[in-house]
Amino acid sequence: MLKRLSRIALVAVALCAPLAAAAQSDWPTRPLRMIVPFPPGGVTDIVARAVGAKLATELGQQVVIDNKPGASGAIGAELGAKAAPDGYTLIMGNISTLAINPVTFAKLPYDPLTSFDPVSMVAVQPLLIAVHPEVPAKTLGELVQLAKSRPGQLSYGTAGSSIHLAVEQFSSLAGIRMNHVPYKGSAPAVSDLVGGQIQVLFDPFSSLYPQVSGGKVRALAISTEKRSTVAPTIPTVAEQGYAGFDVSSWQGIVVPAGTPRPIVQRLNRELTKVLASSDIREKFAQFSAVPSATTPEQFGQTIREEITRWQKVAQTAGVKPE
Repeated sequence: MLKRLSRIALVAVALCAPLAAAAQSDWPTRPLRMIVPFPPGGVTDIVARAVGAKLATELGQQVVIDNKPGASGAIGAELGAKAAPDGYTLIMGNISTLAINPVTFAKLPYDPLTSFDPVSMVAVQPLLIAVHPEVPAKTLGELVQLAKSRPGQLSYGTAGSSIHLAVEQFSSLAGIRMNHVPYKGSAPAVSDLVGGQIQVLFDPFSSLYPQVSGGKVRALAISTEKRSTVAPTIPTVAEQGYAGFDVSSWQGIVVPAGTPRPIVQRLNRELTKVLASSDIREKFAQFSAVPSATTPEQFGQTIREEITRWQKVAQTAGVKPE
């Protein structure tokens, strides 16, 4: 009896394998969902919509953007981790969801290294440090002196745990203490900076620079080692006396763990074409972002290295998981 059941099971597997392979070769046959774990209007959303529109053309199926903000991206990331691994759910991850949350959350409802299969890095861009026009600081050094004269009184906003940790790193280097105001996304944080509800904001270039160029807020520094080609007059943090400070915001696409390898490989190929297109490069250049296609293996290695890096930053700054 057991031998007969075993033979039946083997036959079933043999029959199902070609069907599964055929389903993968036909993929996609319906629209895809791209989960964005942050509100509309922020950098991750901007990147997702630009890439999603081009990816839809390459795949011949609509890519629907699904914003699921909250908890520094953890809510949307968890939703993506629990989705069916069938190739129809993509997650636009970023430095917060894939590298910083494991460091700052005591209990994270997903594991960046086991809950997802990496597909490709997508974009890298700098952060801007800006202040409300009424803040009497026109350089980063003046902001540091002001913060030292008013310990804990200046309020700074962050949209996501990655930027919070970046500010903690800078505050540790500068020997200052400011009051942290967390936001679910860049759009409300920028709005509050413009309105004067907070005095300082560290945020991705794409979200903050339009307000800088419009004269509504004042930029003091850029977070990367090199200046932005879009705003070359804004000095870097390192140039203003804080050597070694080099922080980028990045985005990348992952899928639920267990997604068939042929689908992951197809997605990677199509994304590579999308990111090499002139219109995506031009779109990204407008907010100082660089298209950054990688192999799945390279992106996985980047995630592991970033987690290790920010664990060290958190330990140095005395930031403990909450």
